[in-house]
Amino acid sequence: MRNKVIVPLAAVLIVLLAIGSYSAVKKYGTRRQLTSLYRQGLKPIEDKENPFALQTRLHYLDSLLQVHAPGYSELDAKLLKANILLKLGQEKDALVLLNGLLVHLNPETNRAAEIRVKSLLALTYIRMGERNNCVGNHSAESCIMPIRNMGVYIDPSATRQAIDLYQNLLTLDSGDLDSRWLLNIAYMTIGEYPDHVPPQWIIPGLDTEGTSSSVLPFKDIAADLEINGTRSMAGGSLVEDFDKDGYLDIVTSSWGLDEPMHYFHNNGDGSFTDLSQSSGLASIKGGLNIIQADYNNDGYTDILVLRGAWFREYGKQPNTLLRNNGDGTFTDVTIESGLLSFHPTQTAVWADFNNDGWLDLFIGNETTTYKDPNPSELYINNGDGTFTNVAAQAGCELTAFMKGVVAADYNRDGWPDIFISTQDGIKILLKNKAIPGKIPQFEDATHASHLDRDETYTFPTWFWDYDNDGWPDIFACGYDNQLSLAAPVAAQALHRNLPHESKMYLYHNNHDGTFSNVTDSMGLNKAVYAMGANFGDIDNDGWLDMYLGTGNPDFRSLIPNKMFKNIEGKKFVDVTGSARVGNLQKGHGVAFADINNDGNQDIFVRMGGAVPGDGYFNSFYVNPGQGNNKWIGILLEGTKSNRSAIGAHIAVAFTENGRRRKVFMDINSGGSFGSSPLRKEIGIGKAEKIDQLTITWPTSGIVQEFYNIVPNQFLMIKEGVDQLEKMDWKVLKFVDHNGKMINCGPAAP
Repeated sequence: MRNKVIVPLAAVLIVLLAIGSYSAVKKYGTRRQLTSLYRQGLKPIEDKENPFALQTRLHYLDSLLQVHAPGYSELDAKLLKANILLKLGQEKDALVLLNGLLVHLNPETNRAAEIRVKSLLALTYIRMGERNNCVGNHSAESCIMPIRNMGVYIDPSATRQAIDLYQNLLTLDSGDLDSRWLLNIAYMTIGEYPDHVPPQWIIPGLDTEGTSSSVLPFKDIAADLEINGTRSMAGGSLVEDFDKDGYLDIVTSSWGLDEPMHYFHNNGDGSFTDLSQSSGLASIKGGLNIIQADYNNDGYTDILVLRGAWFREYGKQPNTLLRNNGDGTFTDVTIESGLLSFHPTQTAVWADFNNDGWLDLFIGNETTTYKDPNPSELYINNGDGTFTNVAAQAGCELTAFMKGVVAADYNRDGWPDIFISTQDGIKILLKNKAIPGKIPQFEDATHASHLDRDETYTFPTWFWDYDNDGWPDIFACGYDNQLSLAAPVAAQALHRNLPHESKMYLYHNNHDGTFSNVTDSMGLNKAVYAMGANFGDIDNDGWLDMYLGTGNPDFRSLIPNKMFKNIEGKKFVDVTGSARVGNLQKGHGVAFADINNDGNQDIFVRMGGAVPGDGYFNSFYVNPGQGNNKWIGILLEGTKSNRSAIGAHIAVAFTENGRRRKVFMDINSGGSFGSSPLRKEIGIGKAEKIDQLTITWPTSGIVQEFYNIVPNQFLMIKEGVDQLEKMDWKVLKFVDHNGKMINCGPAAP
């Protein structure tokens, strides 16, 4: 597909008003117009006002410098140019420019200018150190905090330059927390933290944080398996069995409209093959997020690619629906399905909102100014491969800066509801009014549910049952800092308070339609600034844990991704250091999945930032096993309900050490940014058997119960068929491209 610029908004609206839905396409014969519009929408806008049109902005600055344009000082223009060079990954050119500025500065007369130049110069040396080591000499421990062993830089030259500059900056401004944080990180990268850090600038405990719990270290083997991909910008991750062979495949996308999707096929022998070209996915460009569902109930899982997020008025890019053909290929069916629209987004959720057995789609779009509304969309599945947008009739056509949407039956009335996180300082809960009919009806239950009692910007979110009481709770991660994240994280490590700290939020379901904020009592009153996140059970104890990919576009935001372990539904503890998963690079799409079928959930993360110079590689953290806890793997297939079984409820009852327990799970892909497989692995601790397994199906309401089940196996259950089918999928021993066995034991502590 050769897709590359966007037409002006007015033109888009004119065409869309003229043609409407897919039925209008057939009526008016405008399929060719739609195809052209779709392709044009997949090109970046090269406008100097677009902050992500870096080459255009660079040329513009060069022209200003040549003519000495009024309103721009030479210093300002050159600092802007150096910053753009850095974003493009052209560190050497930025160094030449900045060192030239420094030579001609008179610190006695322009101290503020000196600080500005030295700050950007130090950051440039930091990025050059990353390029020479984490990128150029990439290893399984690159950029994993605390940095040690193979993660320590082989070439420390650029980093030492950064250290000298940061120490100088701190003498000029001792309260500069950005410089203090990056100074400590720089010392760690060259193996000299904490011993060589000047006492007055040290941030203690960075090498021991998150090591209080006994979690064995994971190991990043993405490079060994050749699934780390190319160094790319932020994007989505999706782990799913696309060819129904019992082995989980991996699909990734990238934000840049010149960056292709990738499809890594699990060969079922411990290796992967890159089928991006033959599958047709390499021709699909862009997509900050991807989510999966079998929208046409043919038994094969399809993919929705979401585009335009964060671009504001430049983000009117179409989403793409990719039909899985069942033969290793995918077909773009966006236009014929009726899903073509032009709104900035990265978030959507599949659910059967009208309970007719066909999956519908809610898309949360980003409205950044009410002069240019981008309302949410609710597409009802017509059951013939097409969709109709009924958001206005359903009462859920909302305008907000939506960053995460998830669905669950929070009040257990049998109808899926919707929760929305936003960058507007509000959260939105839409209750499905449970009125039978083709078009569902929603009402705003935010106030009635008590979810409007604290205002904060939020981003990744999900429904989950963290305390196993049978009712879905809500997690949402705060995200209200678009500047450097180094300063607030440094302040937190130094036990100082900063205004506008963006923390995590956990809301407990009170079983009566209301939620209570239990963030503080659950130990989650911490700032992490997550962009991508998801949940799973890393040790099969039956309590859901979580992994959060952190960061923002600012290059100073060099902060670790985070993992929190759930302690019996009573509190969460930071285990990032113990688990060795605290990557300092930007974390985006996160998926929990047992990729080698050994019963232990691994973690796949699509890494990378918002510009080419902040690109990075995928990470695949293989779980070495965290003890002898047992598990059960469950794959559901709907017959009257949707084939993917999205919305089905699982309850697992067992006895552990004389204590009767239950674990609850809903079928979905997890969080709002990163997609775990619809196949579920559920931990049962030390239990010797499962006393009762209960499946409640969404459309039919059928309840199936099974008893006395042996753990540590994969089972397939069809709706209405009261017989368990054991799936004899092999436990895989991972091998590299030379066929050599990869050591997947615990990483070096």
